[in-house]
Amino acid sequence: MIKSELIQRIAAANPHLYHRDVERIVNVILAEIVEALARGDRVELRGFGAFTVKHRAPRVGRNPRTGASVSVAEKFVPFFKTGKELREKLNERKH
Repeated sequence: MIKSELIQRIAAANPHLYHRDVERIVNVILAEIVEALARGDRVELRGFGAFTVKHRAPRVGRNPRTGASVSVAEKFVPFFKTGKELREKLNERKH
């Protein structure tokens, strides 16, 4: 699902809200998550999961095409850990 599909589904499920308001709400929520991660904060959505930022130390990598050594700078990457409810939902047995 992409963001526009999420907005459409939320708007369809809430006909009392204007589409532009649903779009604004989704954009604000996502922007807040991005800002929190940029500050180094953890974002937890109960039942869904938690977003954190992990530090990757600088290292020496290899160019897969040439095999030459390449210096890879340190970086911060987003990490998502699923919540218990989501994990259980994904692993339900379908009969």
